Amino acid sequence: QTRLVESGGGLVQAGGSLRLSCRAPSAILSTFWSMDMSWYRQTLGKDRELVAGITSDRNTHYADSVKGRFTISKDNNKRAVILQMNNLKAEDTAVYYCNAVFQGQTSWGQGTQVTVSA
Repeated sequence: QTRLVESGGGLVQAGGSLRLSCRAPSAILSTFWSMDMSWYRQTLGKDRELVAGITSDRNTHYADSVKGRFTISKDNNKRAVILQMNNLKAEDTAVYYCNAVFQGQTSWGQGTQVTVSA
């Protein structure tokens, strides 16, 4: 498994922005290039849901609820995947988790809390 370190969560007012970062500091560079990366989120009592994903060849996909507001990007040289979140809404409040898939193995970060006040 790959160690993933998330950062960038916090408290923001509705309409504001946050930038989440997920790094894989110990990953071999060529391995990171080949990883499919995603961001998920989870609230109490609900299943973890996919927010956005980016494949190794940089194809992106988004949950309908965040399309047009969130952007996922991958910086291979920095071994990082970024989730830029704009126009945040109260319903975006959740713990956000980074996910990496490589050769059938899945890794998760520890999660970062995002709280959006109405």
